[in-house]
Amino acid sequence: MVTNLTDWILAYAIYFDHKRRTDPEFRKALKRESRRQARAAREEAEAEGAQQQEAIKSAFKEATEEGFPSGIEEKEAFFMSEVAKGEQLCQDGKSERLVHIAFSNHYLSAGTDQIEAALCFYKALKVYPQPKDLIGIYDKTVPKEVLEILADIVAMDNSLALGDSFGGSGSDSGHGVE
Repeated sequence: MVTNLTDWILAYAIYFDHKRRTDPEFRKALKRESRRQARAAREEAEAEGAQQQEAIKSAFKEATEEGFPSGIEEKEAFFMSEVAKGEQLCQDGKSERLVHIAFSNHYLSAGTDQIEAALCFYKALKVYPQPKDLIGIYDKTVPKEVLEILADIVAMDNSLALGDSFGGSGSDSGHGVE
């Protein structure tokens, strides 16, 4: 029984290979299907990117509506709280991605934990007295995916004057945002 099944599978593989090599219509059909799948994957990636941008815009809007503390002690406590939350979300996101990768062969490019982590780092940046210095620290310590989202959020904020310092060219860690 097992040998019959093995023989059938082997015969089908040989038939398929022969058909693939000799039948021009079959080859065209395979190419069409391959192009269709590639187009579908590209469209899905574009939709996912647009969805991520909407989530980032929404998070930025929510953060600016909440406001930021004005007193020195409040700013310091807010800064420490937001950095701690951002670091925790980055760690949680790493462990979730590893578990997700272990059970499937793909994962989303940016989950909600990454957006939330970037938002926390943005809030901390907003109250920090030397934002350019803090960006240098983020460039060395924050995961690349979160740093890219943070760059998008910072680009939305016209009141945060950073110039060209975000993701500076002197980064040794490779986390710079081009």
